Amino acid sequence: MAMLWYDHDVSGWGWFAMSASMIVFWALFVALGVLLFRALTGNGTTARPRPTPEELLAERFARGEIDEDEYHRRLAVLHADGGPRPGKS
Repeated sequence: MAMLWYDHDVSGWGWFAMSASMIVFWALFVALGVLLFRALTGNGTTARPRPTPEELLAERFARGEIDEDEYHRRLAVLHADGGPRPGKS
């Protein structure tokens, strides 16, 4: 009795499909790990702190929106006044 052997080799497209699926699998695995790490540590949602009034004033001076005299006058008001009060602009 003769045994029938079938061709179970993977063709070129089969190798490509297996390689592509492995790359996609590991990319999803790593992305899931990064997202899980960020969710657990809170590093993904760090907000930038609001600038202080002195920093805002310095930025306006650096951009040329106010001159040196006005910068020093407003800075003196901020320091003499103790800074802005809640509810006042």
